This record gives sequence, C-alpha cells and structure tokens, in this order.
Amino acid sequence: MTVTDGEKRDRVASRLLKSSAEKFFDPEVDMDWDAPLEDGKAWLPEHRQSLYGTKLWDKLTPEQRIELGKQELASILSYAIYAECWVGMMFLRSVTEGDLIGKRSQYALTETGEEARHSTMFAQLLCKMGVEPYRQPKFLLYMFRFISFVPLGPFAYGSVMLVEEILDRAQREAMNDPTIQPHVRQVMRLHVMEEARHIAFARDEVRRGMESRGRIRRAPHRFFLALQAFGVFPNLVHPSIYRSVGINPLRGFIAARRGPHYKANLQYFCEPMARFFVDVGMYEGFLTKKLWRMSKGLPDDLI
Repeated sequence: MTVTDGEKRDRVASRLLKSSAEKFFDPEVDMDWDAPLEDGKAWLPEHRQSLYGTKLWDKLTPEQRIELGKQELASILSYAIYAECWVGMMFLRSVTEGDLIGKRSQYALTETGEEARHSTMFAQLLCKMGVEPYRQPKFLLYMFRFISFVPLGPFAYGSVMLVEEILDRAQREAMNDPTIQPHVRQVMRLHVMEEARHIAFARDEVRRGMESRGRIRRAPHRFFLALQAFGVFPNLVHPSIYRSVGINPLRGFIAARRGPHYKANLQYFCEPMARFFVDVGMYEGFLTKKLWRMSKGLPDDLI
C-alpha cells in the first residue's frame, strides 16, 4: 500500500507528540531559581562574544568582559522571546488554516505550549540576572506583523530554523562549559532537549514544502528566507549592550562586525542549518545567494 505524503507527515507528528509526552520539562520545577548566582562565573564563552579578538576587547578588564557577556546574553534571550512568540503565532495559524484536529495540528499546539514555556524560562532567567530586556525597534515589530500575513510553507518553517538552530548550536557548546553560570547552563540544557523536536519538525516541513513546489513557486520562499537571515543575524546582539562597559553603541557594533571572529562564529552557529538549506534547494537564485553571502552565515565551501 502506498503511503501518502499526509500520512508520512502525521507519522512524524505522532512520533514527536510521543517524545513531548515522555520528555517534558517545566522550568518552575526543574530549575532551582532560589540558588544564588556564582561570583566570577561567565555568562557566555569568551570566544563567542561579539567583541572577542578586537582592540576594544583587549582594553576591557576581566570584570568588564563578564559584564559584557551578561548583557550580550540578555540581548539574545530578549530576541529569543520575540522570536518564539512569533513562532507560536505561526503554529496557531497552521492549526486554524489546516486540519484542526489532525496529528500535525496536535503537535503544532504542543510546540506552541513548549515555546511559551521557553519564553517564560528566558524571562525568569533575565529577572534572575537582574537586567532589563533589550527591546527591538518598532520597525522590526512591524516586520513581524507583516511576516504573519505571509503564506505558510518553507519560508515560515525555515524562519523557525533561523532562530532555533542558531540558539541550539550555541547552547550545546556553552551548556557543557564549567566556567559558565550554572543557571545559564541548566536553562540551555532544558532548551536544547526540547528544541531538538522543534528543529526536526521544521526540517521535515521545509523539505516536504520544497519538494512539493516547482522552481517558480520555490523562488519567493528562498528569497524571503535569505532576506530574513540578512536581518536576523545583526539583531541578535543589540548595540546598546556596549554601553554597559563604557563603549559607544555604534563603535561597538562596527568593531564587532569587523572583528576577526565575527564571520567564523556566525558560520559555526549556522553551519548545520546552512548545509540543510543548500540540500533542500533553499540556496538558489542570484538574489538569494547574494543575501546569504552578505549575511556572512554561509560556510565558505558552500559559497
């Protein structure tokens, strides 16, 4: 008997639903929020911080480097809350516009709940850190609204990967680093365990969506994903973080972008995702390739 594409998708959703039930984490229960922070512990690995390797970094004291890492983490967590709220809205759209009660819709609802818990966990960590969140500029919030009207498909699920896979790659490295604050490592560990399901679901949807479309119908999905990647990467680290160590935001932003490790770090975070996009046909067309090259997130051997 031939298995239809819809049945294959339901099988993937059923497997992920079972995994969600068996490997469920609640930050209220699984995190010891009352435990004190540890003095002298870093918030991010030094070699992954935006100014690492620059002349501005060399002028910072050890205490300033820790503070800058703290603010950089706060910026990333703040962006992640925005992004996961958008992901939740997209999944709710997929339910209301699709099969309301099918396995795929059930998993979409399950993932929406998990993303909400992750955002709550990030908010709790920001409170524990004692820092204010970094808000995105209004024009980007308007862009989020615009994207909400874009038809669901490879672009939408590729957008999920842009945030989830970058965070996943960074967190897998940091959560095993004993020099990082224990609260941060535990948050990263819980997030990675559940995000593995989300990434698997998004990859399956992107691959199936691209396979079901011809070259012309693929084009807008490729272009808008590349355009979003070009905009997402610089916004993960808010320029205002540099004020915490007495550096002008514009000067810090330029130094970070021109730094010797900016491109290498971005390629490290993006490599598994970028290779997947190339494999499924998301990296085709002149404008798409131009935007990806400008974003600096594509490994050199794929350019």
